[in-house]
Amino acid sequence: MAHTKAKGSTKLGRDSEAKRLGVKKFDGEIVNPGEIIIRQRGSKFYPGLNVKRGRDDTLYALKSGSVKFAEKKRSHFDGSRKFVRVVSVR
Repeated sequence: MAHTKAKGSTKLGRDSEAKRLGVKKFDGEIVNPGEIIIRQRGSKFYPGLNVKRGRDDTLYALKSGSVKFAEKKRSHFDGSRKFVRVVSVR
């Protein structure tokens, strides 16, 4: 008995489901405690004032207020610096 059907069968078509990542609340929007601001993989954005990072790198609000995005200089252990994007709630 054949293991594969004759014609019409494909080994393609197994794409993963979209994860709906990205910015959920933009600059100036009002958030409540626990609301997700950004869903991300890795550290594209860093948590600032009143923002905490979840286990899957999701950033969420700790207090109610408006969302603020900023750029900040971060130093590495070898003395080199880079700009990082920081999200805070005020």
